[in-house]
Amino acid sequence: MDTNKIKKGLGRGLSSLIGETKSEININKLPISDLLSNKFQPRKIFDDESLLDLTNSIKERGIVQPIIVRKSNDNKSKYEIIAGERRWLAAQKAGLHEVPVVITEADDLKSLEFAIIENVQRNDLNAVEEARGYQRLIDEFSYDQEKVAKFIGKSRSHIANYLRVLGLPDEVLKLVETKKLSPGHAKILVGLGNVAFVANKIVEKKLSVRQAENFVKIFKTKKQSFKQSKDPNLQSLEYSIRDKIGLNVLIKNKKNNTGLLVFEYKDLDQLNKIIEIIKSNY
Repeated sequence: MDTNKIKKGLGRGLSSLIGETKSEININKLPISDLLSNKFQPRKIFDDESLLDLTNSIKERGIVQPIIVRKSNDNKSKYEIIAGERRWLAAQKAGLHEVPVVITEADDLKSLEFAIIENVQRNDLNAVEEARGYQRLIDEFSYDQEKVAKFIGKSRSHIANYLRVLGLPDEVLKLVETKKLSPGHAKILVGLGNVAFVANKIVEKKLSVRQAENFVKIFKTKKQSFKQSKDPNLQSLEYSIRDKIGLNVLIKNKKNNTGLLVFEYKDLDQLNKIIEIIKSNY
């Protein structure tokens, strides 16, 4: 597959993507035990209540929409789910022994695209899962933010805002994952020094996004009153680098044009990413 030929996945839908791949037969039936979870599945949290509703629906009407699978590269006797993992889990809870599937040929990139499109279309991902899906396209398949935006059918600013969320501390990311904080809340917390404290206060006081914005302004105003205003050119450069690599960046420049360039990382994967960028360019 030519990764340069990116189309708007959300605009076309899953059925169109299936049409781009080769299916052995339209619909097959496979034992549930022959299916494996999608290793590229961006969704990590499955809501118990909605899963129970789906389980009850399957008990009454069966699985209406078949699960999309491909041959597993790791276990040749198994099939890896590309789209429909929630249906597979619910089918197990419903006591089914077989499930309808569409067997298709798909490489790792196509598998990730399927998984992201299915979940984003149905609003099944929290902001962190969605951002990690986008980041995986960038890290593992050489997408840039523009390509991700075109493929998903979202604006570039939407992609950039979601990727910035990954720069928040794990404690705050957990609040986003459990939907105690909305993507709007997360967006205004990015770059805030005392972010964990502010995030917990927003949850505690049940602030709306607009109320949270006003709350955050208090801390930003206090912080700015104790330091000189930053050169807008430096700020613009910080934002530019941040958009490119998805990590918080701080540039401190002195009068003699010496200073510091600081990259903020939250885990070893992000540290390794910074190191690889430096190694590959110098």
